[in-house]
Amino acid sequence: MADSQLMLKRGPFRSTWLRARKTRTQLVLSRRPRRRLGTLRWCGRRRLRRRLLQAQAAGADWRESGCLVSRAATRRPKSAAPSRAPAAAPAPSGPASLPIPPVRPAGPGRALVLLPLEQGFTFSGICRVTCLYGQVQVLGFTIGQGQPAQEVFSAYTHSRLTINAVHYSMPEKSKKEMKREARALLRSHLNRDDRCWLMKNFSPLCSIVMLEQLKTSTVNFLVSHPGLSYVFVQESPTFQINSEHLALRSVGIRREKKKNGLRLTESALSAMEELVTVSCEEVDGCPVILVCGSQDVGKSTFNRYLINQLLNSISCVDYLECDLGQTEFTPPGCISLLNITEPVLGPPFTHQRTPQKMVYYGKPSCKNNYENYIEIIKYVFSSYKRESPLIVNTMGWVSDKGLLLLIDLIRLLSPSHVVQFSSGRSKYMPNLTPDYVDDMDGLYTKSKSRVRNRGFQLAEFTESLEFADEEKESPVVFTGHKLMCVQSDFAFRKTPRNRESHNKVLRDLAVLGYLGQLQPPVPKPLCPLHGLTPYQVPFNAVALRIIHADVAPTHILYAVNASWVGLCKILDDVRGYANGPILLAQTPICDCLGFGICRGIDMEKRLYHILTPVPPEELRNVNCLLVGAISIPQCVFKSQRGLEGTIPYITTDYNCKLPGASEKIGGRETEETREEKVHPKPKLYRKIN
Repeated sequence: MADSQLMLKRGPFRSTWLRARKTRTQLVLSRRPRRRLGTLRWCGRRRLRRRLLQAQAAGADWRESGCLVSRAATRRPKSAAPSRAPAAAPAPSGPASLPIPPVRPAGPGRALVLLPLEQGFTFSGICRVTCLYGQVQVLGFTIGQGQPAQEVFSAYTHSRLTINAVHYSMPEKSKKEMKREARALLRSHLNRDDRCWLMKNFSPLCSIVMLEQLKTSTVNFLVSHPGLSYVFVQESPTFQINSEHLALRSVGIRREKKKNGLRLTESALSAMEELVTVSCEEVDGCPVILVCGSQDVGKSTFNRYLINQLLNSISCVDYLECDLGQTEFTPPGCISLLNITEPVLGPPFTHQRTPQKMVYYGKPSCKNNYENYIEIIKYVFSSYKRESPLIVNTMGWVSDKGLLLLIDLIRLLSPSHVVQFSSGRSKYMPNLTPDYVDDMDGLYTKSKSRVRNRGFQLAEFTESLEFADEEKESPVVFTGHKLMCVQSDFAFRKTPRNRESHNKVLRDLAVLGYLGQLQPPVPKPLCPLHGLTPYQVPFNAVALRIIHADVAPTHILYAVNASWVGLCKILDDVRGYANGPILLAQTPICDCLGFGICRGIDMEKRLYHILTPVPPEELRNVNCLLVGAISIPQCVFKSQRGLEGTIPYITTDYNCKLPGASEKIGGRETEETREEKVHPKPKLYRKIN
């Protein structure tokens, strides 16, 4: 009985509430203020304000049509007499007074963005950007009208990119003539309704940008793996689904807050402006710019921005990669020299490129093998011809021996400019002035260019470099570098606790970006790696070397199978051996032509099965396989589509007590390792066919 009475009490109240809820209209833009149910709280006022701003962005001038008053606005003294709302003032005539909708759909997979001067559009996702009128900048690269479209990648792993409208020179024409010229430019790209909308809101200093849907095989391969679909676009509940949201979703992007976009400090912009001026003048030869600083201070972002700024004025830029863990254009573990001719408009895993010269070091860090690291840099740097500016990227290890190693690099590379980053959250690093570098001993060099017993002479280093004939007659002599201190103010999610796992994710993405070159071009569907045909390499055609560990000869094939291998070219002739495998006693310093996966080993036919995107004409020069500590991402093994039964190379029966079974050889047993012994997780193992 009590329950029935309770139901009778609840019933009318709930039905009345439902009727009141249904009668609540959506955002109504009328002259009468909308009456709300009850008083507005703080969250309600905030929600109402967001609706009003979205309505204004959609093209409705709510200030003219009516005034929706919040609780704070309606509060007045009790003694005050009620008064009529003041009449809205007439808006001035002209298109400049009308709110300009920033985004307009322009067909399936296309959207128009009209940006006033010095306005920006921050987004996440991938798209193709075409400037139809005016001039815009993306990550420092200028895109003007008539220039080809650029592929832009804005990922959640880095700061979101922003399309900024920049100032451009205005011809001596009337506004009517400029509108006629703009209409002629837009006629081949847009229909009549879109052109009329643009002409209605046209301003001489505005920029018109076309965003188009972009699909690449590399990105499709990346997001096809579980857990990586969030890299470019993250789905979240939207407050209001309007035409702008639908237009951007059809393109494959999402509008982001301005605070999530890339922001450079004044010191960074000032240093970049000076470096661009010096590179364009070429008074003292092509500058060598060395960028250094601790981890997570923005060195890589600064390098991308500087490359794009230089490409606005010159045709190419050279880039020397000395950071083994976070490489920019190659898979991790490499020291490379590249000639950059195209803008860099995305994170590293979206622009994997073929270097001019590359050596596979095989580890994400140079600890415990510094001399080999220096020798490889010397070997790669010898290919620099000093025909264009050179940007040198260094490691973020700037304490203890890392600082001494950096001093050695400055002495060996003789940069003309040293850009040193610092941050309030980074470790202390002394200013690397010319006097400090001259007076400080390095790891292998002493002050005033003297020789340490275990090191090498600078004269030997400079004699080993290859210069052009005219440079040999009058070599470039650096009297000392110019130090440029940059204060960084990046807001990043990395902490000392999650830094290593975050860097591991970025390294895996770089490997996946390289493997994405194996996929057929769009619109063809993706092909699983086990469905691609590998190359067959005889045992006696290539030599083997494990870089990061000492492996017994009887176990060498187990280490090579299902591993990430460097395809290298050594000077020694290995074709004289009958059977194989051919094992190298020392790690050679040799050219690396690319990378691949050893899919399997056929012991009967004595063949390696190598899966690689390197073209066949380059593979003819490969005669050495190097295996390092860079591993294949586990998602490649776990998410193989089209397999039935047991997945190859994966097992739960794994003994962590065996020598070399842990990920860190010779490392201490951590709490995580002990936990896995009690509760084992699926592990990767290697099996020879």
